[in-house]
Amino acid sequence: MILNLIAFTSVLHDGSMVRSSHEALINELEKCFEKVNILTVEEAAALPDDTFRALFIATGGVECQVKDAFDTLPDPALLVADGTHNSLAAALEIATFLRARGLGSEVVHGTVSQIAERLVQLSRLHDVRSKLTGRRIGVVGTPSDWLISSGVNPEAAKERWGLELVHLPLERVYEYYDAIPDGDVAEACAALSARAKGCVEPDAKDLTKAMRLAVALKRLAAEENLSALTLACFRLLERTGTTGCLALSLLNDEGIMAGCEGDLQTLFTMMLVQAATGKASFMANPSKIDTYSNEVVMAHCTIGLGQTQGFILRNHFESLSGVAIQGMLPQGKVTVVKCGGPELDSYFVTSAYLQENLNHHNMCRTQVRLHFNQPASYFLRHSLGNHHVLLIGDQADLLNDLLTAAGCTRVK
Repeated sequence: MILNLIAFTSVLHDGSMVRSSHEALINELEKCFEKVNILTVEEAAALPDDTFRALFIATGGVECQVKDAFDTLPDPALLVADGTHNSLAAALEIATFLRARGLGSEVVHGTVSQIAERLVQLSRLHDVRSKLTGRRIGVVGTPSDWLISSGVNPEAAKERWGLELVHLPLERVYEYYDAIPDGDVAEACAALSARAKGCVEPDAKDLTKAMRLAVALKRLAAEENLSALTLACFRLLERTGTTGCLALSLLNDEGIMAGCEGDLQTLFTMMLVQAATGKASFMANPSKIDTYSNEVVMAHCTIGLGQTQGFILRNHFESLSGVAIQGMLPQGKVTVVKCGGPELDSYFVTSAYLQENLNHHNMCRTQVRLHFNQPASYFLRHSLGNHHVLLIGDQADLLNDLLTAAGCTRVK
């Protein structure tokens, strides 16, 4: 991470005094960042727009300088002030001026370690937003009827994270699906079968249909330049005779975040996880909750194959049709997270321990039993909807810092 500080100093101070007068802060920042650049307004204006920048209010008396540079300032404007040379007083005045003119601002102040910690948080948030900005999410069909609290305000998704929602009719999928001959997917079906540890319910015809759907959705994603998509799975089943479970699994393996049932909040969480950690994740239902032992069983019928230690081809649990994935996940530390609410401004996150894979006949095919490090009673009292996201490894602190920096409220 590189930190670019746009230095503002009073005409009463020598510009060369910035480093010497703030040596403790600069030294602390250099421990936390790969490089710290101290720049003039003119030098900063030449940087690419997506470069992480902060305003270093080194002294008081710089309010008019910042006002004159208004058109070149980053949004939001981060005002770093350690309090020496009346810098905090100037930063507070400037922040009020900027907010009154519609520019987001935050004064970053405290001990040198607190300032450095906050700038690290904000730089990670900047990096994630940069990765998400401009990405298109395909909403294929309409969300499932039972997801009555999992929608997203498109304006909020655009404003907070730079995402664009694109509504696409299922007829596009049907058109592509119908045009794919069975023979075109024969090799892919054979390769998948060879990788699987077993195949229980599906036959060759089921696998062919499911793979044709995977190819159709991949074509749609490419033509619409989608970074992610969510699918009206059950309506698709009525028309094609297959489910989206395998297709979504394969799309996730290719880096196109794909989620079930039109659930945009959970799909966004998967995208956030990928941008923040580089990891794919597993969208699942809480299926059993024990608040005494703090154990939760999570299950769903699709998971990216790359997240598993092996998988079995099954049929979809509710419909007993199509091709679903029963994946076996590695025992060990995991993270469970959900960013929810129509404005994507609430979140839950906990580290957990994956104790075992299960094989119950009365729930979705991929099943894991987890021990939560936060109270599992969250699900029964304050849950952010149904689906939550699981990823391998303990990333709870990183995601908590990121979502806190984004101004989201943690739900417990």
